[in-house]
Amino acid sequence: MKLPNLAQLQATRIMVVGDVMLDRYWYGDVSRISPEAPVPVVRFRRSEDRPGGAANVARNAAALGARVTLLSVVGDDEPGRRLTELVRAEKVMARLHRDRTIETTVKLRVVGPPRQQLLRIDFETEPSHEILRSKLADYAKRVAACDVVVLSDYGKGGLTHIGRMIALANRYRKPVLIDPKGSDFARYSGATIITPNLNEFRAVAGAWKTEREFGERAQSLRRKLKAQALLVTRGADGMTLFERGRRLHVPAQAREVSDVSGAGDTVIATLAVMLGSGRAFEDSVRLANRAAGIVVGKFGTAVALPEEVFSGGN
Repeated sequence: MKLPNLAQLQATRIMVVGDVMLDRYWYGDVSRISPEAPVPVVRFRRSEDRPGGAANVARNAAALGARVTLLSVVGDDEPGRRLTELVRAEKVMARLHRDRTIETTVKLRVVGPPRQQLLRIDFETEPSHEILRSKLADYAKRVAACDVVVLSDYGKGGLTHIGRMIALANRYRKPVLIDPKGSDFARYSGATIITPNLNEFRAVAGAWKTEREFGERAQSLRRKLKAQALLVTRGADGMTLFERGRRLHVPAQAREVSDVSGAGDTVIATLAVMLGSGRAFEDSVRLANRAAGIVVGKFGTAVALPEEVFSGGN
């Protein structure tokens, strides 16, 4: 497997569009159970913020050296300003349209020792139609200048115009990579590659009993969606790529799993950067699998660095 050089990576232009969120962690100590309810009492010690959702995809692509533009919607609030600050610090060009009618999506995790998640609280509202139209217009102006488009769907309403976005990218012959959500994959028709996890794939394709039946369902879905490829990520069982007349399975490479949060973001970000730098599907998938194995060994949403992904040869 031929690895890309630094110049190839730095020349690759990725546009990430989708649902962004702020991953906020509150760390504390637990020494007793509350007398009010059977829950632990957490004594707060410190907090940490990280980019989440499509913002995590963008930071993963930037960490590999690519030139990344992030296009999304945030609220006109403290989490929105904090998220903008974080992604810019990761050398991502942030095009985050502010919607005064919503709150920025926040996933607040309360974590006790030793890095045990005790509670998660989600804050979210869907963006307005006006701001989504503004974002679509911004996308239309920028799509011709990128090498690869990543549409990161977290089901928060930010990809209402996804069909139009795919059509525009296809017009300019830009590869479109989609991290899907929900059971309606018809809206992703015409994409280059779609990357469901096992549960997402099962919700759309139905259950199966054998590997052969799994493959048949995957190829059937790929043809139905008119996609060049379908990549099913399978957790501890690795990932399987389906192209026309071809199947490639890559075993997982995780040495020790700490946290699977954001692993799918790393997969699609690595795929985008590799395809944008001229790699074939097979090499891109193998490197994405390696990157996923790296980030699940880290706590919380994390990135895989070039020296981690590209070391060790083939």
